[in-house]
Parts: sequence; C-alpha cells; structure tokens
Amino acid sequence: MTSPKINQKTNSDRRQLKNIALFSDDDEPSLGKSLTHVPIAQIVLPPKQPRRYFDAEKMQSLIESVKKEGILQPILVRPLDGKYELVAGERRYRAALEAQLAEIPIISKILSDEEASQYALIENLQREDLNAIEETEGILELLAIKLNLPTEEVISRLNQIANTKRGITDNVVRNEEIQIIEEVFKQLGRLSAESFRTHRLSLLKLPSELLNAIRQGKIEYTKVKEIAKVRDETLRIQLLEEAIENNLSLSEIKKQVAAFRLPSDTTSPKSQIQIITHRLNQAKLWEKDKKAWKKVEGLLEKIEKVLSETQTNTSLQKEKIAEIDRTILNEIS
Repeated sequence: MTSPKINQKTNSDRRQLKNIALFSDDDEPSLGKSLTHVPIAQIVLPPKQPRRYFDAEKMQSLIESVKKEGILQPILVRPLDGKYELVAGERRYRAALEAQLAEIPIISKILSDEEASQYALIENLQREDLNAIEETEGILELLAIKLNLPTEEVISRLNQIANTKRGITDNVVRNEEIQIIEEVFKQLGRLSAESFRTHRLSLLKLPSELLNAIRQGKIEYTKVKEIAKVRDETLRIQLLEEAIENNLSLSEIKKQVAAFRLPSDTTSPKSQIQIITHRLNQAKLWEKDKKAWKKVEGLLEKIEKVLSETQTNTSLQKEKIAEIDRTILNEIS
C-alpha cells in the first residue's frame, strides 16, 4: 500500500511543542529525521489517555477524510519495548484503524513517562472541541505532574494561595510552587488559577448524569451548574433532559429551578404535585401519544370532580356554621 502524503504542518506543530517546553530548537533536526511510516500494528496505547470522549459524528467525518486522503498530520509516539507508544494523536490513530490503513506516519521521540504525560495532556487541552470537564481534569492532572503532588494536594495548594491573597492565612505555599502554577495557566492562556479554583473544580463534584452530559458536549457547564441546584434526582434528570431536548436558555433553566426546587422530603403532597406537573409538561402526551393523553384527561376529570365536591362540601359546612351562629345569637338576645 502506498504511504499517504504528509501535510506540511511541521512549523505549527513545532510551535505547539515549544509552548510546553518539552522540546527546543536544537531538537528540530532530530525530530525531522525521526519522521517515518510504520505498520499501524506497532502502535500501542498508553495505560492512561487524557481524552475520554469522542464525538461520534466528528469521528466519522475524520474516518471518511482518512479513507480519502490518509493521515495528513503524523502522530507523536515514543519507542517502547520494540513498539511505539502513542503520546499524541489518538483521534488520528483510531481513524486510521477504522479506515484499515496498513501504515501510519509518526514522529518518534525518546520521552520520559513524565514528559509523555505532559505532552499528551497539553495536546488534549489545545483541542477546539474540549469540554469543560475534560479541560478541568486535564489542567488538574497537569498541575499534579508539574508539582509532583496528588491532585487532592494541588486543590489544597490553590485554596491556600487564595486564602493568603485574601489575608485569611499566612503564606504556607512555597514560592517555587506558586511560580509553577502561574506558569501553567499563563501557557494555557485560558483561565486564571483563581477562576479555575472557584468556577471549575466544583464541576468535578457534580452528579454523574450531569458530568456525562457536559463530557458528551450535550449542554454547557453553566447551565448544568444551575440544574445541579435541584436536589431531587428525578426532577434534576428530567430538567436536564428537557434543557437538552429544547435547548433551554440559562434564564429559562433558572426559572424552572426556582419553580420546583424541592425540600428534602419529596413525598410531601406539594412535592408530588410538582413532580407530576413537571413530568406531564415534559412528556407532552397531547402531542406525542393521544391515547395516553386520553387516559390522563380521564384522571384529570376525576381530580376536578374531587375538588368540586370538596368546594361544595366546604360551602355547605360554612352555611351550616353560619346557621348555628344565628341560632345562638337569637337565643342570647
């Protein structure tokens, strides 16, 4: 099989490599010499990849492109045990597999585990379709590598720095660690350390259904943070589905949340009525299932009858009480 031609993107690729300080200009000749094609069977995936979700539609589009034009940009690998471990370019690698290419263009570089992890994370963070969860997890993992700390300790450092700036505590974080943190956010050019701490880390504590919705690109994280205020799981999931299906705006979601934020006891009559009302509005049976809606109408008529009888009984009771009052007054007078 003839090897596909490689697109001339070396300069832009090199700019990305230099940005993360893993490669220098002195590496350029050796990097160029390592450019080659290898059997795709020689590529192995690392135990842990930063990318977690692939948009099915975009992936299929890439596969079709690869079938027609081949791989236009080489993947980055490192030699490992007679094979090549993928460092960056997982989408291209998977598309090449689906397209059943025999060979794939690679740039091979000797990298330590730490260097490979850093490059994989930053390459992932440079994606245009990156969602907020992947970005948050990626930045946190990158900081953990740079600081050589567990992610829990990284979060603790960010909180300590914030408390120091607010004058709540004395500085207990080493200056070298502060510089590393500032440099990471400067290189990424997206968020400040404080914005990351206050607006993004809380996302990782969201319920799984909300996390997955953001991860799959179905809804913006700002909308999800509002939906998360609904404590009842059933209502929360229903609102999430409605927001995705109808593309509700943030203001519309806020109104919905304000309308049925429930107390902890979801078995109370008020809570049950709110849940049923919301489910009926979401199901739209009058449009989607006429037969089911007929049944619902029958039940609504029964409810209306009960309410009417209750109101009638209440009126009769009031008249009876008034009559008793008049009798008592007559006797007194």
